[in-house]
Amino acid sequence: MTFIVYILRCSDGTYYTGLTSDLDKRLHEHESGAVVNSYTFSRRPVHMEWAGEFPTYDEAINFERQVKGWSRAKKKALIKSDWVLIHQIVHDERKRREKKKIS
Repeated sequence: MTFIVYILRCSDGTYYTGLTSDLDKRLHEHESGAVVNSYTFSRRPVHMEWAGEFPTYDEAINFERQVKGWSRAKKKALIKSDWVLIHQIVHDERKRREKKKIS
């Protein structure tokens, strides 16, 4: 069994990051509004932007949590598979944090 971390773009332009072992089923649930109290329910239609497979649940949940904490810019870079940009964003974020510590 593989686990899939995915990013959806909602109708309001926000991103939703989730984890599943059955992407087709989970996407259908998002699109149909099967879960009334879910983030995507009132933000339909949703569009699949990115998905990545992981061999273990632990790897998938760790990556999902990491991505959920990312800025919009970093998520957009992931969607484009632009690893150079992701590294640049991380570098810039570190510089800003270090600058705040000094001042």
